Formats: sequence, structure tokens, C-alpha cells
Amino acid sequence: MTTQELEDLANELIEKNGDKASFKNYTPTGAERPFPAAVCVSVNDEIVHGIPNENPKTLKEGDIVGLDLGVTHEGLITDSAVTVAVGKIAPEIQELMSVTKKALFVAIEQARAGNKTGDIGAAIEKFVAGRYGIVEELGGHGVGYSVHEDPTIPNYGKEGTGTELLEGMVIALEPMLNLGGKEIVLDEDGYTFKTADSLPSAHFEHTLLITDGDPEILTGSF
Repeated sequence: MTTQELEDLANELIEKNGDKASFKNYTPTGAERPFPAAVCVSVNDEIVHGIPNENPKTLKEGDIVGLDLGVTHEGLITDSAVTVAVGKIAPEIQELMSVTKKALFVAIEQARAGNKTGDIGAAIEKFVAGRYGIVEELGGHGVGYSVHEDPTIPNYGKEGTGTELLEGMVIALEPMLNLGGKEIVLDEDGYTFKTADSLPSAHFEHTLLITDGDPEILTGSF
């Protein structure tokens, strides 16, 4: 399968449900052009924002693929991501994926009214415990009426700092962990972030509603 085929399928499924692709033609702050696709497809050392329909890639055995999708339903946006394996992958890459997914749920445990964004980042950082590079330039964010809203939610930090979480907020949490170092580079396409050392990266994301108790996950389950 190619990344173009994944893009075609994403468009088909979104349109089938009468919704819109939130990322398509969205121009984030600092970007020089709108994002040209419905789904971000990031392969191996690509961390996030891989473009599937410009110079499409053919996926092969041993690859890992990050799929990041925003959907606008009845005027409101949700944002979610998973990293999946193509066939058999190396054990150390499987462990990277497992730890990144667990880091997301560690973060979700801190997403409750009265806590602060620093509590989320600190919990991720403590859980990862230096095993992997935590991407610092990218992180979670508010979402709902726009793809990116305040507050910004880093995947590292200090307990008790940052923006207070309030009941009714909708946020997207998204740990990104690199098998090697935390350093990243931006591809010449202006969107795709890659690991500076060319080692693989994993990414998982859920959109949450902050409540007076446990947060409600709005983007299904994985």
C-alpha cells in the first residue's frame, strides 16, 4: 500500500460520514502554505505531519507509520493519532511504540479539572525516565473550534506549573518519543518533522473533555 492510498481512503471515509477533513487546506502559524492532505502519514523517522500525497511512499515490511487525523463533525474538531506497524518490526521499535502509547494514558490520568498543564508534561517525563528522546518543540493543545487552540501542552515539564485545566475544556494530548535523541529537523516540504539522527519515532494522540472527574476520551479507543 502507498501513502496516497491511505490519503484516498481517509477522504472517502470522512466524506461518507458527511464530515470534513480538518487538516486539509489548514495553514498553521508559521507555515508558508496550507496543508495539502486530509491525513498526516509519517513513516519511520518522520515524527509528525508527513504529507501522503506529495511524493507518495510505498510502505514495506518493518516500517512503522504514524496516522494523524483531524475530523470536523457538526462544526467541532477532534484530533487523534496512532502509530502502527507494517508486518514484523524490530523488538526495540515495538517497545518504543508500546511506551509511547502508555505515555499517552499516563498523561490522560493527569487531565482533570484543577490540575495544570505542567502536571501532564511532568507525568510523561517521569514515566519515560530518559529511555527515549521526548520531542520538546511539539506537543498537545486545545482543540474544538480550531485545529490548534490554547493551551499549549508540552510533553515535559514541572508539576504545578502552566495553565490550569477547567471543567469543559477540550484538549488533545500527544506524546511523541524518539528511539534516539530528542533533536528534530524540518523537511524541505515545510511540514514533515523528522528525527535529527534518522532513528524511528512514535506518536499517539487522543482528544479529551475535561470534567469534574475522570476525563472523557472523545476519539474512540486503541
